Amino acid sequence: MDGLFYGLLAITWQQVVMIIIGFILIYLAIAKEYEPVLLLPIGFGAIISNIPGSSAIGPHGFLTTLYDAGIVTELFPLLIFIGVGAMIDFGPLLEQPAMLFFGAAAQFGIFLTMAMAVLAGFDLREAASIGIIGAADGPTSIYVATRFARHLLAPISVAAYSYMSLVPIIQPPVIRALTTPEERRIKMAAGQTRKVSKTVRILFPIVITLAAGLVAPVSLALVGSLMFGNLLRESGVVERLSKAAQNELTNLVSLLLGITIGSTMVASEFLKPTTLLIIGMGLLAFVFDTAGGVIFAKVLNLFLKKKINPMIGACGISAFPMSARIVQKMAQKEDPGNFVLMQAVGANVAGQIASVIAGAMILALVK
Repeated sequence: MDGLFYGLLAITWQQVVMIIIGFILIYLAIAKEYEPVLLLPIGFGAIISNIPGSSAIGPHGFLTTLYDAGIVTELFPLLIFIGVGAMIDFGPLLEQPAMLFFGAAAQFGIFLTMAMAVLAGFDLREAASIGIIGAADGPTSIYVATRFARHLLAPISVAAYSYMSLVPIIQPPVIRALTTPEERRIKMAAGQTRKVSKTVRILFPIVITLAAGLVAPVSLALVGSLMFGNLLRESGVVERLSKAAQNELTNLVSLLLGITIGSTMVASEFLKPTTLLIIGMGLLAFVFDTAGGVIFAKVLNLFLKKKINPMIGACGISAFPMSARIVQKMAQKEDPGNFVLMQAVGANVAGQIASVIAGAMILALVK
């Protein structure tokens, strides 16, 4: 298996297809700038793992070693969460606590897709792993899939990160289909926020961790990692650690995570009808999540005197800050003087927490 030209002589058409898919992911990362930090290493990992006799995978392959050390142990996604927590400013959510409801409503697609996956023939653990794609949170998807359906990790990971990068393409048609131009022009008052003290900002990650742990201890790895990163940010006394978590840690682990996920995309496991079904259901999960948030806002408007721009509901997914930017852009397209970014960011930050809580709920409820 190590002779000259072995790779060329032994390559199959399935492996050629996977190498082409790797090139497509690299193209999307470089030419279109779709989640390049992850799609580029995933694409390259897929290429070097589908060449016959590749020394990158197997008993002594460095990618297999990384997989065993970082994916099987769930270490990589948890380290990513520490970095994400250090990057997130929960201030917009703390200023507008009501936005947490939009984060919760936008997780609707996860559970609907789970039900669809069960009806399609997947067992409950596999269905949970597929449904969590709708969280729009790659590390959460990887974490749950590693626990429940490791054999489906490759298509779930690729679907999760691909759709995260395609949020600017997926969300606008769904939002337009569910709202009228008049609804998209609804203006929201800018003075509905409250000043958040530093004490509250410091206590928030601690209280959330305690609450999550006491209700569902299995959630502590996910929630605790995210909140620990945020505590580093908000404490104000470990700026070097906070910056390291945001930059060096996140960059290094993202690189290793991406190329390791790519190494799982071997032709014999990836090129199956199941893969297409998972990717299709992942798309439905994103659509249902967006629709759930918008519909929730529209229902609230039936009872409110001060109407909410229903597009805000679409920001409840975890794709931060892309979703908030999309909604602001759509609002200004209808009315150049309409600024809903503050509320959109609040809902988007809520989506970060809600997606992690949704993943924790699935871990706690699905046995």
